[in-house]
Amino acid sequence: MSFVDVAQKIEELSDLELGLLLAFVANEHYLIQTEENSLDALGQELQLITSNIYSRVPAFVECSKDTNPDDLINGLLVESRAIEKAKASDGATSIKGLRQSTDDAIHPAEASRTEQEGDWHELKPRPQELKIADVVILKNLNLADYDIQIQALELMRSRRIDTATNVFTAPKGFCIAIIQDAAGPALNKHLNDHIFMSHYHDPEDGFTNLEASSEWIEDDRSSSSSIVRRSVVQKPEDSMERRFSKADIQDFTRQTIDVTVTAEVKCYLQNVVTFLRMHRAVDGGITPRATIFFDTLVKYDKITNAWPLCTE
Repeated sequence: MSFVDVAQKIEELSDLELGLLLAFVANEHYLIQTEENSLDALGQELQLITSNIYSRVPAFVECSKDTNPDDLINGLLVESRAIEKAKASDGATSIKGLRQSTDDAIHPAEASRTEQEGDWHELKPRPQELKIADVVILKNLNLADYDIQIQALELMRSRRIDTATNVFTAPKGFCIAIIQDAAGPALNKHLNDHIFMSHYHDPEDGFTNLEASSEWIEDDRSSSSSIVRRSVVQKPEDSMERRFSKADIQDFTRQTIDVTVTAEVKCYLQNVVTFLRMHRAVDGGITPRATIFFDTLVKYDKITNAWPLCTE
């Protein structure tokens, strides 16, 4: 793929799609904040982006103060066949198909009825048939107990989950995307320090993939009872034109090795960090890890062609 083609594809990405791309290229994790009533739509949008644009298998886990370690582990595991299906798939995922695949991922069990007993029994997959999803979307992790947040931190650091009977290793390119209410409590400071980047998504900016994949949408400009049927639904070939393969992302990562930052830009970045560290309005200051992430983000910014200040 030529640089011109890549630049054109990147220019067409939404803020959420671009944020995930940077997280994948950096092999790091991502935090998105929005309004509380838009969190579910944001979660569905990220799942569609993950499967349609980046050909990866997502897992969605909703956290609360009642979430226990088993809930978190069961939520991020998917069946191996779901991952193989994603690799072989060449079409876009609809919201209906997404819900079905998500149900299969989070609850990977098949039911069979016993005629004699007249009830249902779950046939759970064997542990060796389960893997950690490529992208784990954690909703409201900031509301979970301290132990759950530390468990998520250990997953970020070690990229593995230990259970009483098995050890699950995260796949290459593993990413955790945390979504939460912008007005909600903050994450544990140690967990927050391992977030590569974060931003606020304004609900007014819309959810492109979700709206394109939904057969029915509500027209906010009309009355609450007015429903508008979309005449155009996202086509598989449209998604294919915007898709980034894992090979593309690996190529982006390799390119950043040769990127150097000019002395003027390096000095400017250091001035920003120094100002934030000394400012009394910045609670907790700026950690060394955050400074490293800041410098790294500038290098990865080369693939977006946003700043012509980095040279190769």
